[in-house]
Amino acid sequence: MQVGVPKEIKIHEYRVGMVPASVRELTSRGHRVLVETGAGAGIGFGDDAYRAAGADIAANAAEVFATAELIVKVKEPQAGERAMLRAGQLLFTYLHLAPDRPQTEELLASGAIAIAYETVSDKQGGLPLLAPMSEVAGRMAVQAGARALEKSQGGAGILLGGVPGVAPAKVVVLGGGVVGANAARMALGLHADVTVLDRNIDTLRRLDREFGGVVKLIYATQEATERLILQADLVIGAVLLPGAAAPKLIRREHLAQMRPGSVIVDVAIDQGGCAETSRPTTHDNPVYVVDGIVHYCVANMPGAVARTSTFALNNATLPYIVKLADLGWRAALRSDAGFLAGLNVAEGKLTCKAVAEAHGLPFHEAQALL
Repeated sequence: MQVGVPKEIKIHEYRVGMVPASVRELTSRGHRVLVETGAGAGIGFGDDAYRAAGADIAANAAEVFATAELIVKVKEPQAGERAMLRAGQLLFTYLHLAPDRPQTEELLASGAIAIAYETVSDKQGGLPLLAPMSEVAGRMAVQAGARALEKSQGGAGILLGGVPGVAPAKVVVLGGGVVGANAARMALGLHADVTVLDRNIDTLRRLDREFGGVVKLIYATQEATERLILQADLVIGAVLLPGAAAPKLIRREHLAQMRPGSVIVDVAIDQGGCAETSRPTTHDNPVYVVDGIVHYCVANMPGAVARTSTFALNNATLPYIVKLADLGWRAALRSDAGFLAGLNVAEGKLTCKAVAEAHGLPFHEAQALL
């Protein structure tokens, strides 16, 4: 199979779909890999490193999209990239379609087969291709929040861990999944006062075993969520409904009751955000203030630590890329029900129920397309 790796074009996105080591795995199996020139430069891999792994170098993205049967990316295809997709072409990347109707409609119109990293599941019900970036984002959320609490960023001027004689910041984490657990771990390491809310009792029990009672674990009723948000210095939105838009847990009216200069880090922004006042920001201009509350809503947080993130992502995606290249998409998805769950769009049909419900569009069972 001919596999294409274009350079990411989303603002301040330096990650790359495949590192040279991943390319070598494919070329050693007889596949051709075409990498756009400069695709790996942001994480320290020049074109020569890809050539040494057996890749060919394309002069531009148009050449990659025109040649490749399988496109491997990191972020959702931007408008110009979507225009280059063709019927029957495979796209394997993060998509986050639920809050993005234009992308959904254009992928449907393209006739391409789009498999989303974030909805691929494993036998335990986990999300193995979302997990690495969730780990990164959860850890980054704390350092981003600590920075945003500084007075120069519009924050209240609070040190996350406090000092002897001064209380630490109150950190409230909405969601105890991979993002939330990693955020709690980092915040606790900085000696903050940490509370995690979740609606899954088993998740709370798991976190209790991990943290040994040091982190407060609260069942996420509406009353508890609202009360703790209003008391927090830093709120980290870590909720996830796989493939679906994030629930709006922080309402506009809450902001007026929160402490001025407190911070919301909305890690759920890729899925629309869990605060009504959240809107995507970039690493160039990551924060804004609404009603005295600082919002950090960077939609590609792991892109700031692109080298770490790329290796973590490649470790997870490579077996799936190899399977697609070796077997083709139908046989690859037939062989693995969790992989099939990643299919969002195929040949003009929407195959992710959560996305179909989010946009009020017809849903088609993925199994029927195989």
